[in-house]
Amino acid sequence: MSLYVEGLSKELPRNAYGMAQFQEVMRQQLESSMHIELEKLLNTAKGADAEVSKKDFEGFRKLFHRFLQVKGPSVEWPKINRPPEDSIQPYDKIKVKGIPDNIADSLNKLVVVKLNGGLGTSMGCKGPKSLISVRNENTFLDLTVQQIEHLNKTYNADVPLVLMNSFNTDEDTKKILQKYTHHRVKIHTFNQSRYPRINKESLLPVAKDMGMTGENADVWYPPGHGDIYASFYNSGLLEQLIAEGKEYIFVSNIDNLGATVDLCILNHLVSQPNGKRCEFIMEVTDKTRADVKGGTLIQYDGKLRLLEIAQVPKAHVDEFKSVTKFKIFNTNNLWISLSAIKRLQEQNAMDMEIIVNPKTLDGGLNVIQLETAVGAAIKCFDNALGINVPRSRFLPVKTTSDLLLVMSNLYSLEAGSLTMSERREFPTTPHVKLGSSFTKVQEYLTRFESIPDMLELDHLTVSGDVTFGKHVSLKGTVIIIANHGDRIDIPAGSMLENKIVSGNLRILDH
Repeated sequence: MSLYVEGLSKELPRNAYGMAQFQEVMRQQLESSMHIELEKLLNTAKGADAEVSKKDFEGFRKLFHRFLQVKGPSVEWPKINRPPEDSIQPYDKIKVKGIPDNIADSLNKLVVVKLNGGLGTSMGCKGPKSLISVRNENTFLDLTVQQIEHLNKTYNADVPLVLMNSFNTDEDTKKILQKYTHHRVKIHTFNQSRYPRINKESLLPVAKDMGMTGENADVWYPPGHGDIYASFYNSGLLEQLIAEGKEYIFVSNIDNLGATVDLCILNHLVSQPNGKRCEFIMEVTDKTRADVKGGTLIQYDGKLRLLEIAQVPKAHVDEFKSVTKFKIFNTNNLWISLSAIKRLQEQNAMDMEIIVNPKTLDGGLNVIQLETAVGAAIKCFDNALGINVPRSRFLPVKTTSDLLLVMSNLYSLEAGSLTMSERREFPTTPHVKLGSSFTKVQEYLTRFESIPDMLELDHLTVSGDVTFGKHVSLKGTVIIIANHGDRIDIPAGSMLENKIVSGNLRILDH
């Protein structure tokens, strides 16, 4: 933003008035113009939507105000320190405490929240990502419901599921929820805010009215998962759950199949003495070369803080990506006190760094959207803690390469939870990289007659027009490359171990 203001300032003589005063005048003008435009938009809202939109825009105004105040990077690199030893606990230290007989009492204080605002477009699917089938015809949402129902039945507990939807996913998700009516899980939903995308040049909303269709189809956005605090509070659901005796939420991305309720972490959370009650736990795990862009925990101004790659000055990006200096990254599995969220919201003390996300709309218009990340609020909570958890608690499905892993015999499925097969001799997951012919789920599925045996696989790269017959076995490092115009059909029953396959291999029905 400061760059934008400096660009304008060149048109005025420097001695007219101080640069700082000029920038302040510019900020006030931009805020005033934004206020007028938002009021015009609100005047086009109808019925119950008007009240919801009014609350959304209050949040947006605060975010925009902070965006205009920001000068330079949000962190000063020399002030970054490694977190103190006791602020990131190893999971084994927490696990050793065991699980008490009355763990059901702790479960009854817990709410599971899944971030369900994303669409399946990156995997070639329409509608909410949570409705993609990932294993034995079960969707992400099916597996989540099965996990919580299993907990409730096993411990005779009442752990509800809360879905944070966005305007993109709400309608489709609510239709599907009817099928879980007879499951032993109470399911609630609330909606993320709906914010207007801003024209990059004018810094004003692109939207002309509150409509969502036609020319207004791509002028709105859900403002990142950091919006959970305000939208949860505004929905009234936060208050309702506190009134029901709930104390903590366990928040995770719905596409992270490793993010199940961990009874050891829950027990650690609720067994803290009152004066030292931990209000926020972030699960972190050891960084590998595949995770170099993941946010990490640092000590900054005496507080634990999440450092994201977008906040890092360019000169230090390589240092940030280093696996030796920053050894851990945020899994986005978070345990947060409900009463603390309520307190911070009411005190207007929730402070998260702003992520400026540039986009180009279909017509070529450059816009920006202002977002926040849920983990960035860690610095606002008392006695915050990191727990270094096993890698198995981070199993996100972002691509069809990830999907192949979770559909394979590397994992077994029980009560909605995936666990690494005992028949795999080493605990690391293979590195799988499928080419662009596999990007869309439907196309990916047509290329496998059955999912290969991958128990002994280390690395798989597939590029080009490649198909797999039934009962194929892949071991060690396997690289299959069909050049442009070629096609490779891996025959049924093949066993490929430490092989490079290239050229043309067609198998035709006789």
